[in-house]
Amino acid sequence: MTCKNAQEFLESVGGSAVEVLNAKKVQMGPADALALARRADRVVAARGKKVVELDMKRDAPDDETLLAVLLGPTGNLRAPAALVGKTLVVGFNPDVYRDVLRV
Repeated sequence: MTCKNAQEFLESVGGSAVEVLNAKKVQMGPADALALARRADRVVAARGKKVVELDMKRDAPDDETLLAVLLGPTGNLRAPAALVGKTLVVGFNPDVYRDVLRV
């Protein structure tokens, strides 16, 4: 449901994803999730209204802390996940999307 909400939000602001992967077919385990997060300067993870923001440049968290916000119950990267510039957004929260997309 969150993936659908994220897609609808993007469409409502005239945006679109450059690349879309089906999380059921292309699973990103812990190593892949960590590699993706380490490419970002900032990780913003949303679970409902709870938002966790991590500064990967100034105060990079250890792998355990990072995986706690990146992975879902299956042990794979939570969806939706979007790399927007140097910010990795995990989960969907409309306020986070507005902030990151500057809309």
